[in-house]
Amino acid sequence: MRFGLVVHTGKKRAIEVAKEILSFLNEKGEEVIVEEGALQEKKFFKGVPGLPLEKMDVDVMITVGGDGTLLRTLQKNPAPVMGVNVGEVGFLTDVNPDSALPALERVLEGNYVIEERSKLQTIYNGERLPDATNEAVLHTASISKMQKFEIYVDMYWAELLRADGIIISTPTGSTCYAMSAGGPILDPRVNALILVPIAPYKISARPIVLPDHAVITIKVAHPRRKAVLVIDGAYQVKISKSDSLLFTKSKAVARFIKFDLNFYKHFQEKMR
Repeated sequence: MRFGLVVHTGKKRAIEVAKEILSFLNEKGEEVIVEEGALQEKKFFKGVPGLPLEKMDVDVMITVGGDGTLLRTLQKNPAPVMGVNVGEVGFLTDVNPDSALPALERVLEGNYVIEERSKLQTIYNGERLPDATNEAVLHTASISKMQKFEIYVDMYWAELLRADGIIISTPTGSTCYAMSAGGPILDPRVNALILVPIAPYKISARPIVLPDHAVITIKVAHPRRKAVLVIDGAYQVKISKSDSLLFTKSKAVARFIKFDLNFYKHFQEKMR
């Protein structure tokens, strides 16, 4: 098999675990390519081939870091991902550092499943932006200055929302920022999208669960204040009143290497 390795080089523990993974796979005779950015510090991975993330043609991608490292990988590469968690909660990174090598042994044996999760497509003024595995967040660009958002669903006017922001979430993202903002938790098998207001002015402004075939259009309604669109906590762009934003379910999917498909067990373990 051909493996890709993406490492959060700002974490000492991540580098240590990545070296163990690299040594293990080399001993097994497997090919490993490391993300080019991780090779900036030559002392980490001497003599290892490196490529930009989007150019890595691999069978399995291994991320060593937190959820942010995994989400960045899914934005740029379609390969199935096995996430090794050296972050905080690590809701999407299932494998603990101590279990990384046994997990890879199972991958080599074919003793795993690939779980597909829906992604969110964003169109900004006719231009397609990177897909989101978790969410797109539209937030006021001015701290403590409330924003106005016009929301349309399938071209029908839905609401004029006064709030700090709004989250457009996938089922996978329902356990992340959307949950913190009071949104519902969705089983990842549910075909839906969620709209979650962030600190809304009206007490009646509540999260809305929509079918995943819905087309969501959001416009900044305030004549002067700008907003910021952030996709999976990484990609961001300034948004003004003249801009158009359209959100739909993407045709692409996020693919996760899984050893246990029990979502509820995993949720309880991570939320302790």
